[in-house]
Amino acid sequence: MRVQFAGIELANPVIAASGTFGYGVEFEEIVSLEKIGGLVTKGISREPMAGNAAPRIIETASGMMNAIGLQNVGVKAFLEKKLPELRRYPRCAVIVNVFGNQVTDYLEVIRQLNDAEGIAAYELNASCPNTDHGGMAFGTDPVTLDELVWRSKQLATRPVIVKLSPNVTSIPAMARCAQNAGADALSLVNTFVALAIDIETRKPRIANVTAGLSGPAIKPIALRMVWEAVKTVRIPVLGMGGIVTAEDAVEYLMAGATAVQVGTATYADPRAVERIARGLESWCTRHHVEKVKDITGTMDTSKS
Repeated sequence: MRVQFAGIELANPVIAASGTFGYGVEFEEIVSLEKIGGLVTKGISREPMAGNAAPRIIETASGMMNAIGLQNVGVKAFLEKKLPELRRYPRCAVIVNVFGNQVTDYLEVIRQLNDAEGIAAYELNASCPNTDHGGMAFGTDPVTLDELVWRSKQLATRPVIVKLSPNVTSIPAMARCAQNAGADALSLVNTFVALAIDIETRKPRIANVTAGLSGPAIKPIALRMVWEAVKTVRIPVLGMGGIVTAEDAVEYLMAGATAVQVGTATYADPRAVERIARGLESWCTRHHVEKVKDITGTMDTSKS
């Protein structure tokens, strides 16, 4: 079940996604952290953030919408209070999600993380608004994405994974941009911008008005975007979006992903990541697959 991803050896290719697994330590009593490939922490910022006003999460048809607002304890508290607990699980790769509203915010978080032990890689959240450029998300503009990735890579002492936004015209173009700027790997997709309205009150159902849509509803689109990215770049890709079962994970691997992240499924089943990792191993056994890495990129697109 082992796979190599951006120079990191994962015990298996199933990782808990950012924002849905807390800082990881909250799940240690119900999930065997050393039985999953790794976890991506909540987004970590330069200073603590309280997040958005409620309501900020709702259920939708085949999914959910959230506008948590990247609530987190900040990098200093993360290093002092959260990361030490995770070091008790050396087989679980800890990937720290990093974000900010300016490039310098990302760089300061990375600078502080560089000296810490127990971190496998950084995941840059490129869906944040860039206040230096009128609020445009880093991941929707090639110029700002290039600057963010290049400067982060110059500073980082660990692999840099770029989490791409799906809210763009061309995923291949942004994937290529991130690769050319020095990214070691990509993860996609982040949530889709969405809206829900309470027709009795005529008000948005989320206080922030719009929110990120995730869950099974987005899986076919996310799967297509992962496939497009894989065809475009030479660096490995982490696929995510609507993975609920081991069979969903297999689809992403067949589309070319080296590993996958499980997010929204955790809200319905807190043990989803471990369950899917176990199910993937069973699938490989039933289908006589000796090495899970051999599934990657095996989708047959030839015409019969």
